[in-house]
Amino acid sequence: MTSASASSLLPVVEVGGLRKHFPIRKGFMRRLAGAVKAVDDVSFDLYRGETLGLVGESGCGKTTTGRMLLRLIEPTAGSIRFHGKDVLSLKGESLLAVRRKVQIVFQDPYSSLNPRLTIGSMLGEILRVHRIVPRPQIEARVDQILESVGLAPEYAGRYPHEFSGGQRQRIGIARALAVEPEVIVLDEPVSALDVSIQAQILNLLRDLQRRLGLTYLFVAHDLSVVEHIADRIAVMYLGRIVEIGPAGQITQAPRHPYTRALIASAPVYDPTARRDREPLSGDLPSPASPPPGCHFHPRCPVARPECRTWQYELSSRPDGRSVACLLPDDAG
Repeated sequence: MTSASASSLLPVVEVGGLRKHFPIRKGFMRRLAGAVKAVDDVSFDLYRGETLGLVGESGCGKTTTGRMLLRLIEPTAGSIRFHGKDVLSLKGESLLAVRRKVQIVFQDPYSSLNPRLTIGSMLGEILRVHRIVPRPQIEARVDQILESVGLAPEYAGRYPHEFSGGQRQRIGIARALAVEPEVIVLDEPVSALDVSIQAQILNLLRDLQRRLGLTYLFVAHDLSVVEHIADRIAVMYLGRIVEIGPAGQITQAPRHPYTRALIASAPVYDPTARRDREPLSGDLPSPASPPPGCHFHPRCPVARPECRTWQYELSSRPDGRSVACLLPDDAG
């Protein structure tokens, strides 16, 4: 894991007040009846060479946030800046240039690969479209890319269905690397893999980051996976970040009640181990009608009456983290 000193660097990516509200339409006239607030006022920075883990339950807005960085999903409001450049105002060639520098690895590589193209043809097409290398050098460059992710050059002639799940994820990583990016959004890249294969992919990602100076936004729901690769962790709940800070502090001494419950809910592989806290209970509220005040208060074991009406903003702490909670020190 890299240990980039975020405070001494300018951010590569700056996200401010990001929102994505999906409209709900009903009736014959398709009138607007509300909105699903998938992402609701999310802000964070990404620094060169670091990994920011974005974690939370399914449906909290993690994947939507990651895809908005590439404008695969257009934000409802907010700002995204790449090296100070306003990404949301870009069009045509300017947008293509930024997308070359900010890539994504999807959760399910099989559904994101064209089953009619060999791996060599797929990577070669990317190199041609973005003019990464002259045409005579494309084949050699494809071989280099495959070797960089641990695949033999002869695999270039095979189709996606001829590979295992772990190999297909390596192909997904190779596709992202083909355009020589600076930032890669990793959308649940190991959640569908066996534990032993997960470790191999995580080791590969760390090695590529060290060699190429890559910056990762690592989207996942499993904190035990994220803590092995992330420098910082941002915890999302119902479209908002409720805690963000250094990975070790988040996992070893969580402050927000939701972060504590999320850690307590993680699987325990030792049958003799005892939990220090009760796991998270209750269902995630609908993002179409989130609770007033602190969104977590209906499930919070330490909620106060004012939590039902006040919406707490992230507040910085001396230890380098930010927490959106009235009682960050004695919660839980």
